[in-house]
Order: sequence, then C-alpha cells, then structure tokens
Amino acid sequence: MPFLDSLPKTFSQAALPRELAAQAVTVRIRWFGLIVGYLLVNLEGIASNRPVLNAILALGTLYAVLDTYFHLRQQAFLSKWPLFISVMEATFIGLLCYFDQGLSSSFRFYYLLSLLVCAIRYQPSTTYTTCGLHIISYLTLAALSFPLQREQVTATILMPVLMGWVTWACVSFAGLLKYAGQRLAELNDQLQQNQLLLEDRIAERTRELQESQALLVQHEKQAAFGLLAAGIAHEVGNPLAAISSLVQLLNRREQDEYTRERLHMVDDQLRRIQRTLRELVDFSRPATKAVSACDVHAVIDAALNIAKYYKRRKGKQIVTNYCTGTPPFRIVRDQLVQVFLNLILNAMDATPEEGLIKIETEYSDGWLKIDIIDNGSGIRPEDQEKIFQPYFTTKPTGTGLGLFVCQRIVQHEMGGRFELTESTSAGTTFSVWLPEHSQFDSEPIPLPVQMPLVSGN
Repeated sequence: MPFLDSLPKTFSQAALPRELAAQAVTVRIRWFGLIVGYLLVNLEGIASNRPVLNAILALGTLYAVLDTYFHLRQQAFLSKWPLFISVMEATFIGLLCYFDQGLSSSFRFYYLLSLLVCAIRYQPSTTYTTCGLHIISYLTLAALSFPLQREQVTATILMPVLMGWVTWACVSFAGLLKYAGQRLAELNDQLQQNQLLLEDRIAERTRELQESQALLVQHEKQAAFGLLAAGIAHEVGNPLAAISSLVQLLNRREQDEYTRERLHMVDDQLRRIQRTLRELVDFSRPATKAVSACDVHAVIDAALNIAKYYKRRKGKQIVTNYCTGTPPFRIVRDQLVQVFLNLILNAMDATPEEGLIKIETEYSDGWLKIDIIDNGSGIRPEDQEKIFQPYFTTKPTGTGLGLFVCQRIVQHEMGGRFELTESTSAGTTFSVWLPEHSQFDSEPIPLPVQMPLVSGN
C-alpha cells in the first residue's frame, strides 16, 4: 500500500513476518547493549578484570554478528531453540556481573533488557521461563558473593521482584502490540477489498457511460441521416412530380405506338423512383417508441426492402424460410427494423459474390427464434468475444456500433436474447429470440431452459 511507504521504517516492518520484525528490534537492542557494555568496562570497570570482561563481550559480539547475518538473510537465528538463547544470556549476564562488581554491577540491568527482547520476540510462556532462569542466575551470583552486605541483601530481594514486574509489563505490552498489528492487518485487508470493490464499480460506471455515449452517437447519426433523407426526398420529389405531370399530359394526346410504349416506360420508372423515395422517407423519419402488435415477418420484409438498395446487395441471393402460425408480437417496430437491417447489411458485407444469405424463423413455447445465416468466411475466434463491445469493428469504414445497438435493443428494450450462435470458415449465424409476451405485458413468458447464454456479456 502506498501509505505504508510514508510511515517510519519501524512501522513499515509490520509488513514482514512477525518473527522477522521482532528480530529486527532485538538485533538493535543487542548492539546497543554491547556498545554500552564496552563503554562501562573500559571507562568505569575494574582494571584488573577488563581483559576477562572484554573477552566475554567479544563472545557476545560474535553472537550479535551471527544474529545480524541471519537477519539480513531474512532469517531468525536459533529461532527453534529460544530457551537455549535464554540460558546463554543468563550465563552471559551473570559472568559480566561476577567479574565486574558482583550484585552491584551495572550489568545486572541487562537482565531487564534481555526480558524485554524475549517478550518482543517469543511467546509469554517462554518469557516467563526466561525470567525464572534470570532469577536463578542472579541468585547464584548472590550465593557466590556471601557474606552479603546490607545493601546487597536489599538488592538481592528487590532485583527478582523487579524482574517479575518487568516481565509482566513487557509481556502485556508485547501482547498489545501483537493485537494492534493483527488489527492493522485486518483493516489493511478490508481497505484492499474496498479498493478492489471501488475499482470494479468505477469500471462498471465507465462501461455504462461508454455505452450511453455510443447510443447517443448512434441516435445523432440516425437523426442527421433522417434530416438528410427528408431533404433529398423533398428536393427530388418536386422535379419528379413535374416530370410525371408532363408525361401524363403527353399520354392524353394522340401518339403512335412506339411513343406510347416509351412514355409508359418513363411513367413506370418515375413511379419506381417515387416508391424508393417513400421507403427512404419512411425509414428516416424520427423513430417512435410506440409499442404495437406487429407481424415480425413483415418487419423482416421491411428491412429487406430497405437493404435491397445497398450497393453490396448485387449478385447475392437472399432466401427466407418463415414458420407459420406466428402470432403478433407487441414490440417497437422501428427498433426491430433497425436490428434486422443491421444484421442483413453485416451478412451482405461478409458474403462473397454469388453468396447466399438465409433468414429462418421458428416459433416454440411463446418464443420466436430468427436466424440470419451467411456463407462468408466467419469471424475470427479472438474477435468473437469483442463484437458486442461499442466501437469495436473489423471493417475499414465501420463505426463498431451496429451489433452493440442490436444487443441493447433486443435484450434491454424487448426482453429477448441476441447472440452469435455459430461462426466458422463456412459461415456465420446470428440468432434473435423474441418473447410473445414482453416486459410491456403483465406476465412475461420465462426463457426456455435450453437457450444458451448471450455471447459477449
């Protein structure tokens, strides 16, 4: 976590295993004790015993070097034998006191320092056992100092009491630190979980925003296309009306057979152009959200009538195989026309010259299944999971919104299903399931159990 980097080094060690973190503290305490010990021996100690005391401190230094070496390797020295370490420290401190000033030696406070280190590093039972070993070491030192003076008797009584009190205090303090460390770890885990949850929510909201933006772009393009188509129809319609009137006037006059046939052909072509303009205006008019009972097959035919003007329609065969006995479906007609038109245009783009596009329907248990099948080269496996994402396209001039909008309309607006059911090198099949009773009705029909999940969700 970034905020741990801003804490002091002592607190950042909480991220280490507890034993290694305690080891880091004990190593510093041991070196502190050794440095103070050398100062006491060489500045205030008994001159005759300095070589012995320095030799004892040298052994302690050797142990501290080994302890530091293992700590730098992220290991704890003699971690499996804590009582052996306690025996060595009790002996080490007792020898320092014996060769220094006996019961009055300043090294007797090393017993308290050793208990502090033990409480930080080991379990309470080990610390209390170490306290007992230190008391035995101190009492042994007292036995070797007989006869005792009055102040030595007082020190002999008070020092074990002080060791016991320090042991209890250090164990309690170490337990508090351990509890605080555990709570910090728990809170840190909760913080990480909340952070992951927040990131997931941000990603979800970002995805929803991108989808809304994609729908808005699509609607704006459709509105612009509607205005353009209406303008074209108006500009072309007026000259066509004038030409049609002139043709009708000429037909009223006496004409030879050749001229009459040619005027009749001109009139037929004018009617064809007018019919095309009406289809263009009908498709480009502002979409309505009105729900009505519609024949889905008629909606598919309407989409086919619009798609026949697509430049890539030439040379491709479209075959429809509609089931019979299909009831009217309560849907938004304009939206469903857009869905089928997008799928038909995509199939035309994917189909080679002289290719075949099949549209099949099947009605069962209140659901109408519509399959749009082409014999193109298929969709690459690595792209099949992305085709329903907004702005993803494999076409040089595509917007990447067609399939995304289709899925949104079918699933979110009509309560149906829309998926890529098959795509191989032999062709591609997209399937649409529409419920006879949608969310516009009071009692929608549940999905069939055998229906697969939607791809890309």
